[in-house]
Amino acid sequence: MVLAAVIFGGSGGTAAAAPAPAVTPAPTPPLTCPPVLPISGVASGATTDSVTISYYLFLSPPCGYNPPITVTLFAGADNARQWTDPVAEAVSGPERSGQVTIGDLAPDTQYWFRFTADGKRDPYVVGSARTTALACTATLTVSSAWTGGAVATVAVRNIGPDTLSTWRVSWRWSGDERITSLWNGVTTNGADGVTVANASWNGTLAPGATTTFGLLVDTSAPLGAITPTCTR
Repeated sequence: MVLAAVIFGGSGGTAAAAPAPAVTPAPTPPLTCPPVLPISGVASGATTDSVTISYYLFLSPPCGYNPPITVTLFAGADNARQWTDPVAEAVSGPERSGQVTIGDLAPDTQYWFRFTADGKRDPYVVGSARTTALACTATLTVSSAWTGGAVATVAVRNIGPDTLSTWRVSWRWSGDERITSLWNGVTTNGADGVTVANASWNGTLAPGATTTFGLLVDTSAPLGAITPTCTR
């Protein structure tokens, strides 16, 4: 008689299970970004001392950027390509598309811009923008002065090729100056400066033509050097 031996595991008499085969995880596919630039920008506006750059964020990380965007200006194309010697910059808001205006620039001057976001310099976009040329000049002359005040005259001249229909003259005070009376213009006093626009009868200036406005100023010290700027 042949006896068959049956092996039982454990006290419960259950047969031992075979170990499960090892599972090899599937490889992660490489990241593929869409074939578009993550950001685009264009110069959308300019004045004699500012440029406005419109930007558009097409992709989010890891293929693109999150706002805010820093727009950096350079004086030359080579400087922009190499990110050397920036002259000005400004930061956008939280929008994925919007505008950034950078001021305190020179008139009739070409600039180049680059973008930075998420701490990274965008390697693709190099754009250009140009401030507008001066349409007019303004020269301030102190006619008379005394302790506590002065009278000044500002000459406005059209230096452009076209007839002006309006003009605006602006400057910053050097101290506590305040206009108390003005003629041949309309003024707005700011925190540290003033802007004078043309009156209704002297806004039109043919090329080469000049007009003037005058002002009475209260001040605790002699008027300092004032360099007004004129725009249309």
